[in-house]
Amino acid sequence: MFVEQESMSEDLKELLALPHVVKSFKKDSYLFQEGDKIQHLFFLTKGKVQLNKVNSDGRELTLRICGAGQLLGEVYLYSPEAFYMLDAKVKEDAECYLFPLHELEAELQKNARLAAAFMKWMCLNQQKTQTRFRDLLLNGKKGALYSTLIRLSNSYGVQKSEGVLIDVQLTNQDLANFCGMAREVTNRMLSELKKQQVVSTCDGKLLIRDLAYLKTEIQCENCPLSLCRVD
Repeated sequence: MFVEQESMSEDLKELLALPHVVKSFKKDSYLFQEGDKIQHLFFLTKGKVQLNKVNSDGRELTLRICGAGQLLGEVYLYSPEAFYMLDAKVKEDAECYLFPLHELEAELQKNARLAAAFMKWMCLNQQKTQTRFRDLLLNGKKGALYSTLIRLSNSYGVQKSEGVLIDVQLTNQDLANFCGMAREVTNRMLSELKKQQVVSTCDGKLLIRDLAYLKTEIQCENCPLSLCRVD
């Protein structure tokens, strides 16, 4: 990996000792969908899960791809009537620990160290989402695509002599969903970047040949790598 995924803190690992059930999910199924009542926190032990928001026109915006070893779920503590605002779609067969929220809430009330670690995790996820929306809104379509390519390089990049290989299979539709754009628009912009030799393809995967160009074009603020990711 170009940048290693941050490991779960030792304090946060105490969560794994809480009562939970283990459940498997097949590809294209859902851990939860928008409008479902929030009842669990999920810990992914296998597979990949994509967090999406679908607007009223059916256009999909992908916010994150979560992998093994990551917590996920929208968590509103001590709020009995909270509902999911996102879909969690399984991209690869997955297995999860499901922690009931009432068990989590009870443990956080008596374990200050775990409560602090959990708050830190929640804040980091909020910052990731905020910076994603900033990138999507402030620089238009170019900002959406270029920032997404930068974030993909931080999450899945492998350094090669020609540049940074994004070592995950992504269709142009997948990339369009990350940007909140139509596939046709994404196709045109990618074609232009290929003409400029900023990106190319290698074995069906994207290769970023000039990462500095992408950063300069959107006036990259060089956010901490813990935030500038899609995982």
